[in-house]
Amino acid sequence: MRLSELQDKEVINTCDCKRLGFVADLILDDCGCHVEAIIIPKSGKFCGFFGDGSEYVIPCKCIKRIGPDVILVEIHEEKK
Repeated sequence: MRLSELQDKEVINTCDCKRLGFVADLILDDCGCHVEAIIIPKSGKFCGFFGDGSEYVIPCKCIKRIGPDVILVEIHEEKK
């Protein structure tokens, strides 16, 4: 699967059914063979601008399913 295909899929957290956004980037291992995590800008960020720079970094072990339109992840956010 290509990064461009992942960027078209919305990421949803199955723990709280919250929409997290769309994939912006990937973190690869040292040899560049395996994806270690996906990066999703937090809300308020548009094309890398107008945001506070915060992002979700979701390890691949938290990805539960990749469907035709969405990526389901399971992350437990800390309550403030």
